[in-house]
Amino acid sequence: MTPGSVPLTQYSHGAGCGCKIAPKVLDEILKTNLELPDNDKLIVGNSSKDDAAVYDIGNGMALISTTDFFMPIVNDAFDFGRIAAANSISDVYAMGGKPILAIAILGWPIQKLSTEIAQRVIEGGREICKEAGIPLAGGHSIDSPEPIFGLAVTGILPINNLKRNNTAQPDDLLFLTKPIGVGILSTAQKRGLLKEEHLESLIGQMTTLNKYGEMLGKIKGVTAMTDVTGFGLLGHLIEMAEGSGLSAEILYDKIPVAAGVKEYLDQKIFPDATSRNWNSYSDKVKFEKSVNVLQAFSLLPDPQTNGGLLISVKKEAVREVKNILGENIEPIGRMIKENEKRVWVK
Repeated sequence: MTPGSVPLTQYSHGAGCGCKIAPKVLDEILKTNLELPDNDKLIVGNSSKDDAAVYDIGNGMALISTTDFFMPIVNDAFDFGRIAAANSISDVYAMGGKPILAIAILGWPIQKLSTEIAQRVIEGGREICKEAGIPLAGGHSIDSPEPIFGLAVTGILPINNLKRNNTAQPDDLLFLTKPIGVGILSTAQKRGLLKEEHLESLIGQMTTLNKYGEMLGKIKGVTAMTDVTGFGLLGHLIEMAEGSGLSAEILYDKIPVAAGVKEYLDQKIFPDATSRNWNSYSDKVKFEKSVNVLQAFSLLPDPQTNGGLLISVKKEAVREVKNILGENIEPIGRMIKENEKRVWVK
């Protein structure tokens, strides 16, 4: 078999960011009674559920450190490498930063899959790092039961440009830079049901770098930012609302959805991680009667891989944001004062 013809998704029990541990389970794992020493240089760390760690290096500048890795979400080795790399780099952009360096994380089932295929995965990672303007400067590998790939990425930014996921303000408008539904499409591919035109658009979206984040970091009226990944739009919006001490309203019909997604939803195709996500935060969400709850349940918690940036924006800064993202982007909702539910879907 050539590297491109091996169905990599059949060698993994999960896919992309759908491999993430469910939010409630992760909270249990991260729980600790250990008192760690204070570090006044650590601007963002474990005290919040943000996308990356941020460290003050002096002269008004900060270092961003993050890592992300997962199992194959597509069958092609080169595309898997590209997607995993773009997803890893996204966390730097989500903080408003500029990536400067990456190192690779590779787990490979040596007895099952050839080294030639692994080389193609790494090559895909190199391709995306080149596009981001950074070197893939090294890494670490292990012999593992399932194929795994990702990056540890370092970035920098002026501290004044730092965007966190827990600093949204009441009446901010919410924007999303990419359509959702990646988990549904990738599940259809794993089942051999994804149409060729939908595969092309799926790969195109997942390999598109979230470079807008660095530019958005310079806008003071962008009050909070995160990227939508394994916990789905609802999960990451809940993190933003909880961290900010607010609630959010989203307009279901305004949320961009990837081409073909509703066709596969009609066939009841969605990943297992959707149910795990929903079970973790369903008590924090309320749907208006006009919303198709069954469809929304399958779509809003759908795990995204290298999903779009979710941005909270002051009304007076919308023009600046549209100058970067394009005139056609419209708000999907707004932040409101805290009430009995974190997210209201209308």
